[in-house]
This record gives sequence, structure tokens and C-alpha cells, in this order.
Amino acid sequence: MVDHKGKRWLVICRGMRAVFSRLLTGLVVGSLCLSVCHASARVANKKTERNTNTSSASPAAPEPQAQSASTEIRLLDIYRMIGAGQSKLALEKAQSLVKDVPNFQLAQLVYGDLLLARTKALPNMGSAPADLAAKAPQRLDQLRTEARRRLHALSERPRPGALPAQFIELPPTTKHAIAVDASRSRLYLFENGPNGLQLVADHYASLGRLGAEKSFEGDQRTPLGVYYVTSRLDARQLTSFYGIGALPLNYPNEYDRRLGRTGGGIWLHGVPNDSYARSPNSTDGCVVLANPELQSILNRIQPRQTPVVIAQSLQWVTPTNNEPQRRSLNNLLEGWRVARASGDLPRLMSFYSPQFTSGTRNLGSWQQILEKEVALQHGKPLQLKDVSILGWTDKSDILIVTFGEVSDGQRTGAVKRQYWGKEGGLWKIFYEGVIG
Repeated sequence: MVDHKGKRWLVICRGMRAVFSRLLTGLVVGSLCLSVCHASARVANKKTERNTNTSSASPAAPEPQAQSASTEIRLLDIYRMIGAGQSKLALEKAQSLVKDVPNFQLAQLVYGDLLLARTKALPNMGSAPADLAAKAPQRLDQLRTEARRRLHALSERPRPGALPAQFIELPPTTKHAIAVDASRSRLYLFENGPNGLQLVADHYASLGRLGAEKSFEGDQRTPLGVYYVTSRLDARQLTSFYGIGALPLNYPNEYDRRLGRTGGGIWLHGVPNDSYARSPNSTDGCVVLANPELQSILNRIQPRQTPVVIAQSLQWVTPTNNEPQRRSLNNLLEGWRVARASGDLPRLMSFYSPQFTSGTRNLGSWQQILEKEVALQHGKPLQLKDVSILGWTDKSDILIVTFGEVSDGQRTGAVKRQYWGKEGGLWKIFYEGVIG
């Protein structure tokens, strides 16, 4: 006589154990605690209330990436089903997801949970057999954090039309911009079109093992600040560790150098093919994305023109609320341009900080360079083209200003970048240099 219930139990447990075994032999193994299920339920209950509670740090907006094939959206849909009590449908979707993306360890774990939940009530999500879980106890917390942050991406959305406060002004020639919220392990991609910057995609991202705010080489932290993509590297130029490609950043920038920060080699890059994603804090300081998500960025961005803001927590503002600041800073830059074009050297020098440096030059040697440039200008009109103004605030207020300097009768000119800082309540230039 066959005990069908006992046989079913054995099949399910064997399947569940096989899932956890695959997790433990991979790069990452983890656990979803019961709070994930509770969070899923809250998300499901609030699905029609997405435009309420729009705090500056985590306002509400459209679904993350309207791509039905998105791996993360499929995972989040499974969470919704769990929260709504649709365990059978959630199991079917989880089985399909791990079949399609077998190297997605978090999805494997959810699948294992759902298999085990068919046999008994779980004390918490991610209840791996004790002998298996004991082999990688720290990994459990890592995936728990990953699950929580991915869920936050679903329930905490930027307000429609809101932008990170750092994007004060970007010219039409800057086609894309990137912002990273370290506290949420989230990267946001913006496209610059006729209506200005628009959020077009956002992705889960892994950052430094010891968190953010990099200070020195080897501290395993991700830098905070405003940077630019300097180049694009494809897989043929890299080892498999970096996945399908990389986008190096200009860390340390001039503000970092002013503060004595050291290190380098900070990139946006992918993951090895045997992994889908890394845990939230697992890099040596780089920002790491799943390969399919990085690919969509590699195909779009322009090296040297794409700004990348990395903040501990992004503050979102509407362009309308940011307009007074934008006008004020454009007036400031216009004052510098007029002094530069007119050859009014005393007025021009009043815009520069006594602590000014540019490479090995101090303010005195820079003044000599400006005197020569003003003399060559002969009072001819000077225009600033494709002006970009990015803001940053930590220990002080900073502006990163980039523009093309074009004299009357010329079609092109040098591309310059200035770093401005507040000194005694006034904006002063502490770095200026030609970047192209």
C-alpha cells in the first residue's frame, strides 16, 4: 500500500533540500525573514495608494521598469502573491523564475521557502535545514537585506517628475544621468529629452563591504559625491569578474583631492556569469549591477558627458522648486563670464578662492595665466555653451560647473570644469581646468 501523502512530503522536501544545496554551493546563500512576507502584504494592500506619503527621501511614482521580462519585477510579483496569500501561484512563478535564471540565488531561496510551506507552517521565511544553513550563517543576513531593499524599491518610489537635488542644470547635449542611493542599494537612470530629465529605469545595486563615504585606498567603501563616467570598457578588455563591461568614474575628483581622499579604480560594472547579483554590501567600493541591467546602461551612456551622483540617501525635488536656485547660480556664472570677457581682471579674480589650486598651480600662478588669456581675448565676446551645474553638500556646499568656452567668431572652444565652494557665505572657485 503506497502512502501518497508521505511520498509527496518526501518529494517536496527533497526538492527543497536540492534548492538550498544549490544556494550553498553558489556564491551567495541567504534567508528571507518573516518581515519580508509582512512587507509583501503591506505592498499588496497599498498597491492603489502609491501616491501617498511622498517624503523627500522616498516619494511615490511609477512601477520600476515597465519590462515584463525583468527578472526583478518577476521576483517582486512573487512577493506580492505571497503577501496576498496566493501561495500556489507564487510557487508556479518562482519555479519558472529559477528555471529561467538559475543563478539568481535570492529567487532560489524563495522557491525553496514556497516548497517547504506546502508541507508545514514556516517559523520564518528562508528556513533552510539546520545542517545546510550552518555552513553559511552570514549569507543569511546578506540575502535578507537584499530582499528587504528590493521590496523597498517597490513600495518607496520617487514622486512623478521629481529629480535628485544634485541635478541643478544639464544641457541637451547630456543625454543621460545616473544617481545612486546607497541606503537603498538602488541605481536610477535618467534620460534627458525635450521635457528635461526623466526617470527611465532603476536597478538594484551592490556597494562597498563597509558601506559608503570612501576616504582612503583599500577601505572597501563606495565614494559619495558627483562624478563623471570617463570611459566604457567591454568584456573583451576585462576579466570575467567584471561581467559584461565597466564604466570607470573620475574618483577622486577635485573636491575629494582637496579633502585628502585617496584610492581609485571606482567603476560601475557587472558580475561573473555564475551569479545574477551580489549582496548589497559586497564590493571593494565599486557599484555593481546584474549583467542584463548593466547592459541597458552600457548601450546608452556617453563617456565624459554622463554625470553619476552617489549619495547616502537621495533627496528628491521637483524642477519647479529647484528653479530659484538654478536662476541664482546661472546669474553667478554669468557674472564670471562678463568679467572674463571684458578683461576686468580685479573683478574676475574676486571669483577665485585664496585656496585655489589647479594641478601644481596656486592662485598666484593661475592669475598669470588668466592675465594672458584676457590679453589674447582683446575684449571679444565670450559665450558659455552646454552649461552643466551639479550640486553637492556634505562638509560644505559644492558646485561642479562644466561648459564650453567659445570666443566670438569660433564654432568650438575648450571645455572647462570648475569646482566652486562656499567661503564666508560666498561662492568661490577653488579649481578650474580644461577637460576637453
